[in-house]
Amino acid sequence: MCRTLAAFPTTCLERAKEFKTRLGIFLHKSELGSDTGSVGKWSSKHSKEGRNFSEDVLEWKESFDLLLSSKNGVAAFHAFLKTEFSEENLEFWLACEEFKQLRSATKLASRAHKIFEEFIRSEAPKEVNIDHETRELTRVNLQAVTATCFDVAQGKTRTLMEKDSYPRFLKSPAYRDLAAQAAAASASPAGGSPEEPLHT
Repeated sequence: MCRTLAAFPTTCLERAKEFKTRLGIFLHKSELGSDTGSVGKWSSKHSKEGRNFSEDVLEWKESFDLLLSSKNGVAAFHAFLKTEFSEENLEFWLACEEFKQLRSATKLASRAHKIFEEFIRSEAPKEVNIDHETRELTRVNLQAVTATCFDVAQGKTRTLMEKDSYPRFLKSPAYRDLAAQAAAASASPAGGSPEEPLHT
């Protein structure tokens, strides 16, 4: 092992290796497995149909919006956030996107309280990092639930991901390797995905 890698804790290296492996698997799968839960459910409704995977991967670096509009992009970003123990931000954002699609007032109220309990309240199981004022505004918004009651909190969480986690995702060795493989696949005469993803 080289001196640089030896300086990292073993758990960091294991997490990085696991993340790289997960991203490599996406080169062989066009559909997400059932273990992605709400992430897969949301992204399958919002992804671009008929996209070439290699083109999709290369577009993720163009903008955060393009990453979020890609089924595989959302799944890859979620896998990356798990390595940083901050997946709750994306999960909250996705929950809000699904919430806005609800049309029944009863379902809106019920789902709003579940989202608040899971992500917003102090000491919530997946508490997102928002300021006290935003937390209080969201709590007040629940007194008369509308499809927009989480907009401020969702916006702040999205901005945090775009300014903080997204640049780290693009700089991660796993994404850089995946993008290199996608670029090579796009440049190849067949234009398909490579036979074997890199698993190191």
